[in-house]
Amino acid sequence: MISWRKLTEEDFPLLRQWLQQPHVARWWNHETSAEAVARDFGAAARGEEPSEDLLVFFDGQPVGLVQRSRYGDYPEYLDELAPILNVHREAVSIDYLIGDPQRIGKGLGTRMIRSIVEATWEDFPNAPSVVVPVSAANRASWRALEKAGLRRVAEGQLEPDNPIDNRDHYVYLIDRPSPGRY
Repeated sequence: MISWRKLTEEDFPLLRQWLQQPHVARWWNHETSAEAVARDFGAAARGEEPSEDLLVFFDGQPVGLVQRSRYGDYPEYLDELAPILNVHREAVSIDYLIGDPQRIGKGLGTRMIRSIVEATWEDFPNAPSVVVPVSAANRASWRALEKAGLRRVAEGQLEPDNPIDNRDHYVYLIDRPSPGRY
């Protein structure tokens, strides 16, 4: 069973371990000192910024992280996506990771994405869609999105999270289901 709660500062040591894992570091390219993790995740953990960092559990064990935010809260992302896709300001974006390398490649990412997307319709009642840009080189990530029901709607050039990657990105989208579907 998938569940989650808001990331707290007490979770930072675990998150730091995950960010140091090669399969996470490759795509997140995040500084992993304790100070950097506190700097970059602290504001959301304290509720000082509009994005959410959610610690995800599978059968009660912490397995990953999902970041979720409205595009309208980060207009620079709307501006970056504008040449590729017109995104509604109430649309939601997610980013995600599975921390434990023993858990990757087993469908957990797909289940995690599907669960968060389903909850998004209730948590963000004005969101018409969930829109996720992903590096074209990150096949595992975009395949998990497809398996979770998102569809590729655009391709284009976006700033990569990791400077070793080129700018090629795919953009995935899932629309809010019609009333009565969930």
